[in-house]
Amino acid sequence: MFKKLAALVFTAFALVITGSSVSAQETQSKVIDEVVAQVNDGVITLSQVQREIKDAVDSLVQQGKTKDEAQKMVDEKQGEMIANLINEELLVQKAKEMGADKEAEEQVNQRLADLMKQNNIKTVDALYAEMEKQGVDPKGLRDDWRRQATRDLVLQKEVQSKLYWQPSTAELKAYFDAHKDKFIKPETVSFSELFLGFAGRDEATVRTKAKTLYDQLKAGGDFAKIVKDNGDPPALTQGAGKIEKFPVKDVSDAKIAKAMVGVKVGDYTLPIEVEQLGLAILKIDGREQQASDATFDENAVRLAILQEKGPDAQKAYMAKLRTEAFIKINDSYRPIVNPILFADERKATSAKQ
Repeated sequence: MFKKLAALVFTAFALVITGSSVSAQETQSKVIDEVVAQVNDGVITLSQVQREIKDAVDSLVQQGKTKDEAQKMVDEKQGEMIANLINEELLVQKAKEMGADKEAEEQVNQRLADLMKQNNIKTVDALYAEMEKQGVDPKGLRDDWRRQATRDLVLQKEVQSKLYWQPSTAELKAYFDAHKDKFIKPETVSFSELFLGFAGRDEATVRTKAKTLYDQLKAGGDFAKIVKDNGDPPALTQGAGKIEKFPVKDVSDAKIAKAMVGVKVGDYTLPIEVEQLGLAILKIDGREQQASDATFDENAVRLAILQEKGPDAQKAYMAKLRTEAFIKINDSYRPIVNPILFADERKATSAKQ
């Protein structure tokens, strides 16, 4: 019944588009958005796809690709992008059904409030004005954050939380005994961050200032005061300012890993360039050496099982949402979308045969 109702919605929407085009021909040209796909009672439009394409191209250009190279790379991924938008729409609809969309909006508001506090900005309007000065679209950013929060909340509640609590005590013990190498406590490092951003500043001046502040710290300067007086919102620690007991083996950026080598607790790294965003100086707050034996920790074992089984569980959940949904893809896009969107379902069918 639901799929039949959704089909009627699609037909009605198509009639609206058709009617609009007739009116447009009579009253001069008017831009009509194309329906790329219908997902239950929602639609994915061409303008949405084009925004995704533009954002992806811009991101690749910022990473050093030419405009033509970036456009070619993104065009080759168009089917994947549309499939992602369809999956995202399913999660958004599920969030509304669960009431999680309100929680997602609260998270977005909190992120904005944190941003205002970090930058000593008193009103949302002033924050938006500052964003626009730096070339950031506030509405687009809110939408991106809302979409991210919505996706995360649904998957956390529907997949990750259930999988985390699923194993019994006996199953946890059995998994630990079979995977003891995963539960040897690794070498960890704790650190605090002083970040100086390049945005709106002369890079040479920022580099000179970073060297001056580093010299002050090495001479015994007060780290907290120097951060308060000179620092920008932390980049490496994603606004937190510090990281506790981070596994050294998981420091993926070679520049950061190299900068930390040999730095004793209480000392500082040389300024580190952060993805062309600015420079970071890290204070090493603590180090813990790797343990020699495995230690049973229920939370760690549950997380290890979640990490191992989570990707397949998430794929199965998304396949279930798609199976239960009405999804109609425009004929022009179906050949590039269907092979990607329904890949997991086809694998599951093949495995049963």
